[in-house]
Amino acid sequence: MMDRDTFDGTIRTFQHRTPFRTFTVAMVNGERLEVDHPDALAVRDGRALFAAPGDVPVVFDPEGVC
Repeated sequence: MMDRDTFDGTIRTFQHRTPFRTFTVAMVNGERLEVDHPDALAVRDGRALFAAPGDVPVVFDPEGVC
């Protein structure tokens, strides 16, 4: 399992790549989150909020990702 700092840093690294490229967050429950825009994620203190177009927001943390 990742610690908070590694989790935050990893998500932010993908989020702020230039140019931005879509990436996938694989969840331990089998769900896959396709992040298609850098503003679709908010990250703070070991938690992330993902807002896909038209979907219910998903909150996840280091324990929930593969």
